[in-house]
Amino acid sequence: MPDDVGATPDLLVGVGPHPRPWPDDARLDPTLLADGDRRNVLDRYRYWTVAAIVADLAPRRHDFAVAIENWQHDMNIGTVVRTANAFAASDVIIVGNRRWNRRGAMVTDRYQSISHVPTVAALRAVADERGLALIAIDNHPGALPLESAELPRRCILLFGQEGPGLSADALAAADAAYSIAQYGSTRSINAGVAAGIAMHAWIRAHA
Repeated sequence: MPDDVGATPDLLVGVGPHPRPWPDDARLDPTLLADGDRRNVLDRYRYWTVAAIVADLAPRRHDFAVAIENWQHDMNIGTVVRTANAFAASDVIIVGNRRWNRRGAMVTDRYQSISHVPTVAALRAVADERGLALIAIDNHPGALPLESAELPRRCILLFGQEGPGLSADALAAADAAYSIAQYGSTRSINAGVAAGIAMHAWIRAHA
């Protein structure tokens, strides 16, 4: 589905049909060249195929992965995927239920590696196999402040769901746990927002 469904002409993003003669470049999509490229992608990727974009991103992805528990079909997972793509996370791992609502990803799931594990124990095994620290982000008693943390370069940032947060199994499996300082009345912030804050903390330290 095009990214601009429902957009009015004056609000369209991207570019129209490419003038002929077309460039001789195997990365370019003939359909996009002919019809225009209205996707929400960087200008350098205009008219590129999805496969070409994914291949170009691959060697530049960062050393952190993102995982999120999905026991209650959290509506925020799409936002987490979109943010992981923005910060060039190596991959996103869905823990628990395989199905998730992709609308919040705004089609960025086409460009982001996404996998699934059924349990926290399976996620822990992935972390051990890949030599990654498992870092829980959750506002629970005993969590250290993210603001003063030194996140490891090679890690999986693990997030829970809106409201309940991370499960007891996830907290027990983690190598460390950090919380995000809050100053208002609510117990927690949106899981997608929390993921963005934590990913940016990693970016500030290592990118």
